[in-house]
Amino acid sequence: MTDRVRRAAAFALVGSLALAVPTLGDIEGPAFATVAAAGPFLAVAAAALAVDDDSLLFELFARPGDRRDGTLYGLAGFSLAAAGLSILSVGFGMPGYVYVATVVLVPYGNLGGQIVRRYTGERVLVTAGFVTGAFLAASGGQLVGTWLLGSVVPLPIVAFLAASGALIGALLREVLFRRDEPLVMAVVGLLLWLFAVLPIGITATRIAVALAVTVALGYVSYALETASVAGMVTGILLGLLTIVLGDYGWFAMLLAFFGVGGLAAKYRYEDKRARGIAEENEGARGTGNVLANSLVALLAVLGAAASPGLGVGPHAFLFAFAGAVSAALADTLSSELGGLFDNPRLITSFEVVDPGTDGAVTWQGELAGSAGAALIAAIAFAAFGTVDATGAGVVVAAGMVGMTVDSLLGATIEGWLVGNQGVNFLATLAAALAGVALAVAFGLTAL
Repeated sequence: MTDRVRRAAAFALVGSLALAVPTLGDIEGPAFATVAAAGPFLAVAAAALAVDDDSLLFELFARPGDRRDGTLYGLAGFSLAAAGLSILSVGFGMPGYVYVATVVLVPYGNLGGQIVRRYTGERVLVTAGFVTGAFLAASGGQLVGTWLLGSVVPLPIVAFLAASGALIGALLREVLFRRDEPLVMAVVGLLLWLFAVLPIGITATRIAVALAVTVALGYVSYALETASVAGMVTGILLGLLTIVLGDYGWFAMLLAFFGVGGLAAKYRYEDKRARGIAEENEGARGTGNVLANSLVALLAVLGAAASPGLGVGPHAFLFAFAGAVSAALADTLSSELGGLFDNPRLITSFEVVDPGTDGAVTWQGELAGSAGAALIAAIAFAAFGTVDATGAGVVVAAGMVGMTVDSLLGATIEGWLVGNQGVNFLATLAAALAGVALAVAFGLTAL
């Protein structure tokens, strides 16, 4: 067993202390319950800060930074984060099974990743090892936690929370906080808490299909080099949430954006490189690109799931989602295909500018963007009986609004106020708002 695997196993063992929190939290008296729940991890944190740097315990848990500092700050931070989350569980209503899932998925996911790393350094396989270990640990933790409390959580909910947490954890570690487990745990815990309280019903079939389809398509996107490892994980997570919290029709629109947009980015890539307009990383989408184009759509999915408690009809969120995705695909096609043609004009002055200039458009790009918006509208029309011809027209119009806003922002504020990803986010937000406004104006939905 290598040092990395041994250390990961030791952290996983410490994380397993979370299984005691649901029962300790039942101690009579809120103050005593809080202290009792946080106690095991506070004790570990205190021991980590006090342990001798020449002891076997130090050697077992020490990371490279700990060895330089002579103190087990990594173990202390992990334990303090787990203790903090236990207070949310006991004192503020975070479900006990969510707490257990959150604390065990990070260390067991890391253990899975380190085991895979012993045999291969391939990033996609190491990430798959993390997700698998985290999913199994979070699933088992929820089942044991609810059993200890004498309650039951439906298996589809268990699988959904475990898969969502594993993917969120992998994504955060991949692009932001690789060595900051406390922050990863905090973000995962809060998001899983949100998902757990959403008034949604999940069937075994829905979660099984969601996992199978999104994982398969995610790997295909990576194999075809239309997405990086982080972009692949982001796409799988977005797909899972869209299918489970939305519907298959919502996912079909998102899939059209990822599939068609990804292929458009790869189309005549060498020609784009020669013209200086090619995307970085050989056209493979990273997390920033995926989230910038999809975050508004994801918020619309969450809004639809929470709509019974918000007093807003879910149909409004459907038009927001379709408008945002329509704009994302329209903008992608207009830039990826339109950039291959000469004599682009700045949208604010119609002056001829060099290819790749922010805010420059071509009539060919506008036509391609219109086709992309029409594709999303056609999917919405086919998938939802509530989206008639007028509704499809609203989706196309929203997409065109978003594409135009993207060009206007590119010509005016991109580069000095916001970057390209910020422009993409604002454009999809404008499209979502336009989709809702037009749907309300035509009597297709009510707020």
